[in-house]
Amino acid sequence: MGVAQLSHHRLPAALDTHGSSHSLLKSVYCSAPKIEMNPSSDAPETVVQRQLDAYNARDIESLMSTYAEDAKQFEYPAKLLADGAAAVRERFVARFKEPNLHAALLHRIVMDNVVIDHERVTRTFPEGPGHIGLVAIYEVQNGRIARATFLPGGRTLDPAH
Repeated sequence: MGVAQLSHHRLPAALDTHGSSHSLLKSVYCSAPKIEMNPSSDAPETVVQRQLDAYNARDIESLMSTYAEDAKQFEYPAKLLADGAAAVRERFVARFKEPNLHAALLHRIVMDNVVIDHERVTRTFPEGPGHIGLVAIYEVQNGRIARATFLPGGRTLDPAH
């Protein structure tokens, strides 16, 4: 799926009244500029969204294209998990073996080159399938993720386990 594209191709049903009383509203709405986001953009939010999309697709090459060669991953506050692209790749390849892996974005905050995601991640833990809350803090430099810090929440196992 990737980055959302915002454009106005049709008038929403709520505005399409076929009456002249809304003609000004319709003309303003239909003449609004079309906004399209470039999926190859280096904007921090776009880079992090491409990373999330590649993660959910288990597309290791696309995912790694969002990380800098010298990227580092940490568990909050400063426990080093991966140092360099090869170590980051190794972590993701192992994670991609989980059959139900999926990260759902709950909320995103963007400030300058920092993107903070609150996610609900479905995983297969050693104890069984479940999910975990996660806050991910991404620092983007030169169009790539240079540092990612993860603050995991508690694990919840699916009821069958």
